[in-house]
Amino acid sequence: MVMSLGQGLWMAINAIYAVTVVHLTPGQLGVSVSVAAAIVLVCSIPLGHLADRTGPRTVQMWSFLASAPLTAALLFVSGFWTYLVVVSAQAIAYRAGRSARKAMIAGLILPADRVSVLAYVRAASNVSVSIGACLAGLVLAAGSRLGYQGAVLFTAVAFLLTGALTAREPRVPPVPATAGSALAVLRDGPFLTFTILDGLLTTHALLLDVVLPLWVLRRTDAPRWMSAIILVVNTVLVVGTQTKAARGTDTPAAAARASLQGAGCVAVACVVFAMSDEAALVPACLLLVSGALAHALGEVRQAAGSWAIAFDLAPDHAQGQYQGTHAMGADLGKMFAPAVFTWLVLEHGALGWIVLAVGFAALGTAMPAVVSRGVRMRSGSDPVISTG
Repeated sequence: MVMSLGQGLWMAINAIYAVTVVHLTPGQLGVSVSVAAAIVLVCSIPLGHLADRTGPRTVQMWSFLASAPLTAALLFVSGFWTYLVVVSAQAIAYRAGRSARKAMIAGLILPADRVSVLAYVRAASNVSVSIGACLAGLVLAAGSRLGYQGAVLFTAVAFLLTGALTAREPRVPPVPATAGSALAVLRDGPFLTFTILDGLLTTHALLLDVVLPLWVLRRTDAPRWMSAIILVVNTVLVVGTQTKAARGTDTPAAAARASLQGAGCVAVACVVFAMSDEAALVPACLLLVSGALAHALGEVRQAAGSWAIAFDLAPDHAQGQYQGTHAMGADLGKMFAPAVFTWLVLEHGALGWIVLAVGFAALGTAMPAVVSRGVRMRSGSDPVISTG
């Protein structure tokens, strides 16, 4: 939970740090996130395969240890190109750890309990995230360069401590090389289709991390620390509802319905955020908090559906590879979403939010049919699928 504390702090100030301290434009920030996502995209399958072959605990530990100096390096970036290099390296380290974490859960937890365990882990992590967001509110309220730099160092130390603590976790044995090739997942059409669709849907996370902090600054009369308040609302609600939201996702069809429901809530949140365009102080704050509530409800339901489908459609001998591939979907979305979302929302205001609402609703509507087709193919009704 130490890492979650640092993440909560950094998530709330990340975009504002890049714009106010590093002096990037919103467009440069969006391009940086997009390029980092593109780099990670090509690394995801090899990193997941590495977790299968060398053991996920080892990969996760070193990913955290590498993230510490990479985060501290942000203190020394002075422009777009150095920022781009650092955040790209950070993204690779983070992806290695994320794929390894899910492979560890798959190796240590029975299939029927994996989603509920992830839900409990996420709920507990969000307690720490909310504390970190509160600290971020103080940093943002002060608005000093020294405060931002202290937040960067705090996050780096959190990664370092988490890497040390990871060495004490149970060991999951590596998978023998004879279990399958490193690229077997690329022949699994249904899983790849789900990965793309789910990845586009999970771009809703960028609304809180990138879009809303800039929206608060540029298009409303709300104070800048409202971005931290929004994150607190999100994390508190996740803590209280994630385990409940994970219920009823024990089959791929039920999980697909959960994704649809989550997408609907996110679409509603976008409509509410649209109503805050150029709103006065009090109405803007109320609308932003209301939108954050709807977004959080959508997030927990969509996440539960996503986890269940990703585990159910992946063979146990290649969980690292498949979970790494599943994460590629989010990377695919991040390649275009930061720049497109910031352009839509900051340049077109309420209309941009409405376009996003329609997009998320369409993605959620398509999910049940896509997953149903994948289940039919995996059960043998369509012989073209091959997983090894």
